[in-house]
Amino acid sequence: MSVTERQIRDALAEVATPRGVPLTQASALSEIAIADGKVYFSINVDAAEAKAWEGVRTQAEAAARTVPGVSVAMVVLTAERRAAAPAQPRGRGGAGPGVPNVAAHRPPPHGRGAGLPKQSDIPGVAAIIAVASGKGGVGKSTTAINLALGLRDLGLRVGLLDADIYGPSMPRLTGIHDKPKLNDNKKMVPLVKFGLSIMSIGFLVEEETAMIWRGPMVMSAVTQMLREVAWGELDVLVVDMPPGTGDAQLTLAQEVPLKGAVIVSTPQDLSLIDARRGLAMFRKVNVPVLGIVENMSYFQCPECGTRSDIFGHGGARHEAERLGVPFLGEIPLHMAIRANSDAGTPVVESEPDGPHAAIYREIGGKIRDQLRGVIAAA
Repeated sequence: MSVTERQIRDALAEVATPRGVPLTQASALSEIAIADGKVYFSINVDAAEAKAWEGVRTQAEAAARTVPGVSVAMVVLTAERRAAAPAQPRGRGGAGPGVPNVAAHRPPPHGRGAGLPKQSDIPGVAAIIAVASGKGGVGKSTTAINLALGLRDLGLRVGLLDADIYGPSMPRLTGIHDKPKLNDNKKMVPLVKFGLSIMSIGFLVEEETAMIWRGPMVMSAVTQMLREVAWGELDVLVVDMPPGTGDAQLTLAQEVPLKGAVIVSTPQDLSLIDARRGLAMFRKVNVPVLGIVENMSYFQCPECGTRSDIFGHGGARHEAERLGVPFLGEIPLHMAIRANSDAGTPVVESEPDGPHAAIYREIGGKIRDQLRGVIAAA
Protein backbone atom coordinates (compact mmCIF):
# COMPACT_ATOMS: atom_id res chain seq x y z
CA MET A 1 0.00 0.00 0.00
CA SER A 2 1.35 3.43 -0.97
CA VAL A 3 1.72 5.87 1.92
CA THR A 4 0.99 9.55 1.25
CA GLU A 5 2.18 12.67 3.02
CA ARG A 6 -1.45 13.65 3.66
CA GLN A 7 -1.98 10.41 5.62
CA ILE A 8 1.10 11.12 7.76
CA ARG A 9 0.05 14.72 8.40
CA ASP A 10 -3.46 13.63 9.35
CA ALA A 11 -1.95 11.24 11.91
CA LEU A 12 0.40 13.92 13.24
CA ALA A 13 -2.51 16.34 13.65
CA GLU A 14 -3.54 14.21 16.65
CA VAL A 15 -0.26 14.90 18.46
CA ALA A 16 -0.43 17.79 20.94
CA THR A 17 2.55 20.08 21.52
CA PRO A 18 3.78 22.33 24.36
CA ARG A 19 2.73 25.31 22.22
CA GLY A 20 -0.91 24.40 22.75
CA VAL A 21 -1.61 23.47 19.12
CA PRO A 22 -1.38 20.20 17.14
CA LEU A 23 2.02 19.29 15.78
CA THR A 24 0.98 20.11 12.23
CA GLN A 25 0.17 23.69 13.30
CA ALA A 26 3.23 24.31 15.51
CA SER A 27 5.58 25.49 12.71
CA ALA A 28 8.08 22.83 13.77
CA LEU A 29 7.79 20.08 11.12
CA SER A 30 10.33 19.59 8.36
CA GLU A 31 9.48 18.12 4.99
CA ILE A 32 8.28 14.52 5.27
CA ALA A 33 10.25 11.93 3.28
CA ILE A 34 8.49 8.67 2.39
CA ALA A 35 10.10 5.71 0.64
CA ASP A 36 8.90 2.10 0.50
CA GLY A 37 6.87 2.36 3.69
CA LYS A 38 9.62 4.19 5.59
CA VAL A 39 8.90 7.69 6.89
CA TYR A 40 11.50 10.28 7.93
CA PHE A 41 11.06 13.82 9.20
CA SER A 42 12.39 16.14 11.87
CA ILE A 43 10.86 18.40 14.49
CA ASN A 44 12.79 21.67 14.76
CA VAL A 45 12.51 23.71 17.96
CA ASP A 46 14.52 26.17 20.00
CA ALA A 47 17.11 24.63 22.31
CA ALA A 48 15.29 26.01 25.36
CA GLU A 49 12.22 23.93 24.41
CA ALA A 50 14.02 20.69 23.57
CA LYS A 51 13.36 18.87 26.85
CA ALA A 52 9.63 19.60 26.70
CA TRP A 53 9.43 18.37 23.11
CA GLU A 54 11.12 14.98 23.56
CA GLY A 55 7.80 13.36 24.37
CA VAL A 56 6.32 14.91 21.23
CA ARG A 57 8.99 13.23 19.13
CA THR A 58 8.11 9.83 20.62
CA GLN A 59 4.39 10.42 20.09
CA ALA A 60 4.99 11.54 16.50
CA GLU A 61 6.87 8.33 15.72
CA ALA A 62 4.06 6.27 17.21
CA ALA A 63 1.44 8.24 15.29
CA ALA A 64 3.26 7.81 11.98
CA ARG A 65 3.48 4.05 12.56
CA THR A 66 -0.31 3.82 12.85
CA VAL A 67 -0.71 4.74 9.19
CA PRO A 68 -1.37 1.58 7.14
CA GLY A 69 1.67 0.67 5.05
CA VAL A 70 4.27 2.36 7.30
CA SER A 71 6.93 -0.14 8.36
CA VAL A 72 9.50 2.24 9.86
CA ALA A 73 9.16 5.78 11.18
CA MET A 74 12.26 7.74 12.20
CA VAL A 75 11.68 11.16 13.73
CA VAL A 76 14.57 13.31 14.91
CA LEU A 77 14.31 16.27 17.27
CA THR A 78 16.66 19.11 16.36
CA ALA A 79 17.22 22.01 18.70
CA GLU A 80 19.09 25.17 17.80
CA ARG A 81 19.81 28.00 20.19
CA ARG A 82 18.44 31.31 18.99
CA ALA A 83 20.51 34.35 19.79
CA ALA A 84 19.23 36.83 22.30
CA ALA A 85 18.97 40.37 21.00
CA PRO A 86 22.57 41.58 21.16
CA ALA A 87 23.68 44.79 22.73
CA GLN A 88 24.12 47.54 20.15
CA PRO A 89 27.83 47.83 19.33
CA ARG A 90 29.15 51.38 19.39
CA GLY A 91 28.93 52.89 15.94
CA ARG A 92 26.96 49.95 14.41
CA GLY A 93 23.41 48.73 14.16
CA GLY A 94 22.47 45.53 15.97
CA ALA A 95 22.12 42.26 14.16
CA GLY A 96 18.48 42.05 15.18
CA PRO A 97 16.49 39.15 16.55
CA GLY A 98 16.61 35.76 14.86
CA VAL A 99 20.22 36.01 13.68
CA PRO A 100 22.02 32.74 14.55
CA ASN A 101 24.47 33.04 17.40
CA VAL A 102 27.52 31.31 15.95
CA ALA A 103 29.42 31.50 19.22
CA ALA A 104 26.63 29.62 20.99
CA HIS A 105 27.28 26.60 18.74
CA ARG A 106 31.07 26.70 18.90
CA PRO A 107 32.37 23.69 20.86
CA PRO A 108 34.64 24.37 23.82
CA PRO A 109 38.34 23.64 23.31
CA HIS A 110 38.44 20.89 25.93
CA GLY A 111 36.01 18.46 27.52
CA ARG A 112 32.24 18.63 27.43
CA GLY A 113 30.54 21.97 27.04
CA ALA A 114 27.64 23.30 29.05
CA GLY A 115 24.26 22.42 27.61
CA LEU A 116 25.33 19.09 26.10
CA PRO A 117 23.39 16.05 27.26
CA LYS A 118 24.98 14.04 30.03
CA GLN A 119 26.60 10.83 28.83
CA SER A 120 24.91 7.63 29.90
CA ASP A 121 25.71 4.02 29.17
CA ILE A 122 23.59 1.89 26.87
CA PRO A 123 21.96 -0.85 28.97
CA GLY A 124 23.58 -4.20 28.37
CA VAL A 125 26.58 -2.80 26.47
CA ALA A 126 29.85 -3.01 28.40
CA ALA A 127 32.06 -0.93 26.10
CA ILE A 128 31.57 1.27 23.03
CA ILE A 129 34.59 1.93 20.83
CA ALA A 130 34.90 4.07 17.71
CA VAL A 131 36.78 3.18 14.54
CA ALA A 132 37.61 6.52 12.96
CA SER A 133 39.73 8.22 10.34
CA GLY A 134 40.62 11.81 9.62
CA LYS A 135 39.58 11.38 5.99
CA GLY A 136 37.65 9.01 3.75
CA GLY A 137 39.11 6.38 1.45
CA VAL A 138 41.48 4.73 3.93
CA GLY A 139 39.48 1.52 4.38
CA LYS A 140 37.95 2.45 7.73
CA SER A 141 34.69 0.51 7.28
CA THR A 142 36.45 -2.61 6.02
CA THR A 143 38.75 -2.37 9.03
CA ALA A 144 35.81 -1.85 11.40
CA ILE A 145 33.89 -4.96 10.36
CA ASN A 146 36.96 -7.20 10.29
CA LEU A 147 38.03 -5.92 13.72
CA ALA A 148 34.52 -6.66 15.01
CA LEU A 149 34.84 -10.19 13.63
CA GLY A 150 38.29 -10.51 15.17
CA LEU A 151 36.88 -9.54 18.57
CA ARG A 152 34.11 -12.10 18.03
CA ASP A 153 36.70 -14.79 17.38
CA LEU A 154 38.29 -13.91 20.72
CA GLY A 155 35.08 -14.92 22.47
CA LEU A 156 33.44 -11.52 22.90
CA ARG A 157 29.81 -10.66 22.21
CA VAL A 158 30.07 -7.92 19.59
CA GLY A 159 27.73 -5.41 17.96
CA LEU A 160 28.48 -3.14 15.01
CA LEU A 161 26.89 0.26 14.39
CA ASP A 162 27.39 1.97 11.04
CA ALA A 163 27.25 5.64 12.09
CA ASP A 164 28.15 7.00 8.66
CA ILE A 165 24.74 8.44 7.76
CA TYR A 166 25.83 9.97 4.44
CA GLY A 167 27.73 6.94 3.17
CA PRO A 168 26.69 3.74 5.00
CA SER A 169 28.89 0.79 3.99
CA MET A 170 27.60 -2.09 6.09
CA PRO A 171 24.83 -3.26 3.72
CA ARG A 172 27.46 -3.87 1.04
CA LEU A 173 30.13 -5.23 3.40
CA THR A 174 27.73 -7.68 5.05
CA GLY A 175 25.47 -8.53 2.12
CA ILE A 176 22.42 -7.74 4.29
CA HIS A 177 19.32 -6.63 2.37
CA ASP A 178 16.68 -7.18 5.06
CA LYS A 179 14.99 -4.42 7.03
CA PRO A 180 15.08 -4.24 10.84
CA LYS A 181 11.86 -5.05 12.68
CA LEU A 182 10.43 -3.57 15.87
CA ASN A 183 10.07 -5.51 19.09
CA ASP A 184 7.20 -5.23 21.57
CA ASN A 185 8.88 -2.18 23.13
CA LYS A 186 8.96 -0.41 19.73
CA LYS A 187 12.74 -0.70 19.55
CA MET A 188 14.49 -1.75 16.38
CA VAL A 189 15.98 -5.22 16.48
CA PRO A 190 19.51 -5.31 15.01
CA LEU A 191 20.13 -7.67 12.14
CA VAL A 192 22.39 -10.59 12.99
CA LYS A 193 25.02 -11.93 10.62
CA PHE A 194 28.41 -13.57 11.18
CA GLY A 195 27.52 -13.66 14.87
CA LEU A 196 27.40 -9.83 15.03
CA SER A 197 24.43 -7.63 15.94
CA ILE A 198 24.46 -4.99 13.20
CA MET A 199 22.58 -1.71 12.62
CA SER A 200 22.97 0.82 9.81
CA ILE A 201 20.87 3.60 8.31
CA GLY A 202 21.63 1.75 5.06
CA PHE A 203 19.22 -1.00 6.17
CA LEU A 204 16.40 1.56 6.19
CA VAL A 205 17.00 3.32 2.87
CA GLU A 206 17.90 2.23 -0.63
CA GLU A 207 21.58 2.12 -1.53
CA GLU A 208 21.43 5.09 -3.92
CA THR A 209 19.30 7.31 -1.66
CA ALA A 210 21.00 10.64 -0.94
CA MET A 211 20.74 11.51 2.77
CA ILE A 212 20.58 15.30 2.54
CA TRP A 213 20.35 15.96 6.27
CA ARG A 214 21.63 18.80 8.41
CA GLY A 215 24.10 18.09 11.20
CA PRO A 216 21.55 18.04 14.07
CA MET A 217 19.39 15.54 12.18
CA VAL A 218 22.39 13.29 11.64
CA MET A 219 23.25 13.37 15.32
CA SER A 220 19.67 12.62 16.35
CA ALA A 221 19.53 9.68 13.93
CA VAL A 222 22.78 8.25 15.32
CA THR A 223 21.52 8.69 18.88
CA GLN A 224 18.33 6.82 17.99
CA MET A 225 20.30 3.96 16.43
CA LEU A 226 22.29 3.75 19.64
CA ARG A 227 19.52 4.09 22.20
CA GLU A 228 16.40 2.89 20.39
CA VAL A 229 17.90 -0.39 19.21
CA ALA A 230 17.54 -3.57 21.26
CA TRP A 231 21.26 -4.36 21.35
CA GLY A 232 20.92 -7.00 24.06
CA GLU A 233 23.98 -8.05 26.06
CA LEU A 234 27.22 -7.02 24.35
CA ASP A 235 30.82 -6.92 25.51
CA VAL A 236 31.78 -4.45 22.79
CA LEU A 237 29.82 -2.23 20.41
CA VAL A 238 32.04 -1.15 17.51
CA VAL A 239 30.96 2.16 15.95
CA ASP A 240 32.07 2.77 12.36
CA MET A 241 32.38 6.55 12.54
CA PRO A 242 31.92 9.00 9.65
CA PRO A 243 35.24 10.15 8.18
CA GLY A 244 36.65 13.52 9.13
CA THR A 245 36.65 15.71 12.22
CA GLY A 246 33.71 18.03 11.66
CA ASP A 247 30.94 19.07 14.00
CA ALA A 248 29.08 15.76 13.65
CA GLN A 249 32.11 13.72 14.67
CA LEU A 250 32.95 16.00 17.60
CA THR A 251 29.37 16.00 18.88
CA LEU A 252 29.15 12.22 18.61
CA ALA A 253 32.36 11.84 20.59
CA GLN A 254 31.01 14.18 23.26
CA GLU A 255 27.58 12.59 23.59
CA VAL A 256 28.35 8.87 23.28
CA PRO A 257 30.11 7.16 26.21
CA LEU A 258 33.09 5.93 24.20
CA LYS A 259 35.62 3.74 26.01
CA GLY A 260 38.20 4.28 23.30
CA ALA A 261 38.92 5.07 19.67
CA VAL A 262 40.92 3.30 16.96
CA ILE A 263 42.42 5.57 14.28
CA VAL A 264 42.79 4.10 10.78
CA SER A 265 45.35 5.63 8.43
CA THR A 266 47.39 4.76 5.37
CA PRO A 267 51.17 5.26 5.38
CA GLN A 268 51.42 8.39 3.22
CA ASP A 269 51.88 11.84 4.72
CA LEU A 270 48.51 13.25 3.60
CA SER A 271 46.60 10.52 5.41
CA LEU A 272 48.79 10.82 8.49
CA ILE A 273 48.11 14.56 8.71
CA ASP A 274 44.39 13.83 8.84
CA ALA A 275 44.96 10.99 11.31
CA ARG A 276 46.64 13.48 13.64
CA ARG A 277 43.54 15.66 13.48
CA GLY A 278 41.33 12.70 14.35
CA LEU A 279 43.53 11.76 17.27
CA ALA A 280 43.59 15.35 18.51
CA MET A 281 39.79 15.50 18.36
CA PHE A 282 39.39 12.46 20.61
CA ARG A 283 41.96 13.76 23.06
CA LYS A 284 40.12 17.08 23.31
CA VAL A 285 36.91 15.32 24.30
CA ASN A 286 38.72 13.00 26.72
CA VAL A 287 38.24 9.78 24.76
CA PRO A 288 41.18 7.34 25.18
CA VAL A 289 42.95 6.50 21.92
CA LEU A 290 43.39 2.72 21.81
CA GLY A 291 45.87 2.98 18.97
CA ILE A 292 46.57 3.52 15.27
CA VAL A 293 46.13 0.94 12.49
CA GLU A 294 48.13 1.28 9.28
CA ASN A 295 45.81 0.08 6.51
CA MET A 296 47.03 -0.57 2.94
CA SER A 297 50.43 -0.78 4.58
CA TYR A 298 51.99 -2.55 1.62
CA PHE A 299 50.89 -4.34 -1.54
CA GLN A 300 51.35 -8.08 -1.65
CA CYS A 301 51.09 -9.62 -5.10
CA PRO A 302 48.53 -12.47 -4.97
CA GLU A 303 50.46 -14.38 -7.68
CA CYS A 304 54.08 -14.20 -6.61
CA GLY A 305 53.87 -12.82 -3.07
CA THR A 306 56.21 -9.92 -3.87
CA ARG A 307 55.79 -6.99 -1.50
CA SER A 308 55.68 -3.37 -2.72
CA ASP A 309 55.35 -0.28 -0.52
CA ILE A 310 53.03 1.63 -2.85
CA PHE A 311 52.05 4.30 -0.32
CA GLY A 312 55.31 4.22 1.60
CA HIS A 313 55.58 2.15 4.75
CA GLY A 314 55.85 2.57 8.49
CA GLY A 315 54.44 6.09 8.62
CA ALA A 316 51.63 5.19 11.03
CA ARG A 317 54.01 3.29 13.31
CA HIS A 318 56.35 6.27 13.52
CA GLU A 319 53.40 8.60 14.08
CA ALA A 320 52.09 6.42 16.91
CA GLU A 321 55.51 6.46 18.57
CA ARG A 322 55.78 10.22 18.16
CA LEU A 323 52.31 10.83 19.63
CA GLY A 324 52.70 8.29 22.43
CA VAL A 325 49.81 5.99 21.47
CA PRO A 326 49.88 2.23 20.76
CA PHE A 327 50.58 1.02 17.24
CA LEU A 328 48.06 -1.77 16.67
CA GLY A 329 49.30 -3.31 13.45
CA GLU A 330 49.73 -3.28 9.66
CA ILE A 331 47.09 -4.49 7.21
CA PRO A 332 48.25 -5.12 3.64
CA LEU A 333 46.59 -3.96 0.43
CA HIS A 334 45.57 -7.36 -0.87
CA MET A 335 43.07 -8.62 -3.43
CA ALA A 336 41.46 -11.06 -0.99
CA ILE A 337 40.52 -8.28 1.46
CA ARG A 338 39.04 -6.11 -1.30
CA ALA A 339 37.21 -8.90 -3.15
CA ASN A 340 35.66 -10.41 -0.03
CA SER A 341 34.54 -6.98 1.19
CA ASP A 342 32.81 -6.26 -2.12
CA ALA A 343 31.14 -9.69 -2.01
CA GLY A 344 29.69 -9.10 1.47
CA THR A 345 31.86 -11.78 3.05
CA PRO A 346 34.62 -10.05 5.07
CA VAL A 347 37.96 -11.82 4.99
CA VAL A 348 37.94 -12.78 8.68
CA GLU A 349 34.70 -14.66 8.03
CA SER A 350 35.44 -16.06 4.56
CA GLU A 351 39.10 -16.99 5.13
CA PRO A 352 39.32 -17.51 8.91
CA ASP A 353 42.55 -19.51 8.71
CA GLY A 354 44.28 -17.09 6.33
CA PRO A 355 47.05 -14.62 7.16
CA HIS A 356 44.80 -11.55 6.93
CA ALA A 357 42.29 -12.88 9.43
CA ALA A 358 45.19 -13.52 11.79
CA ILE A 359 46.26 -9.86 11.50
CA TYR A 360 42.78 -8.59 12.38
CA ARG A 361 42.54 -10.99 15.32
CA GLU A 362 45.93 -9.86 16.59
CA ILE A 363 44.80 -6.23 16.46
CA GLY A 364 41.53 -7.25 18.13
CA GLY A 365 43.52 -8.91 20.89
CA LYS A 366 45.37 -5.68 21.63
CA ILE A 367 42.09 -3.80 21.80
CA ARG A 368 40.51 -6.46 24.02
CA ASP A 369 43.43 -6.30 26.43
CA GLN A 370 42.96 -2.54 26.83
CA LEU A 371 39.22 -3.00 27.46
CA ARG A 372 39.57 -6.04 29.72
CA GLY A 373 38.93 -4.10 32.94
CA VAL A 374 35.86 -2.32 31.52
CA ILE A 375 34.33 -5.56 30.22
CA ALA A 376 35.07 -7.42 33.44
CA ALA A 377 33.51 -4.67 35.54
CA ALA A 378 30.34 -4.71 33.42
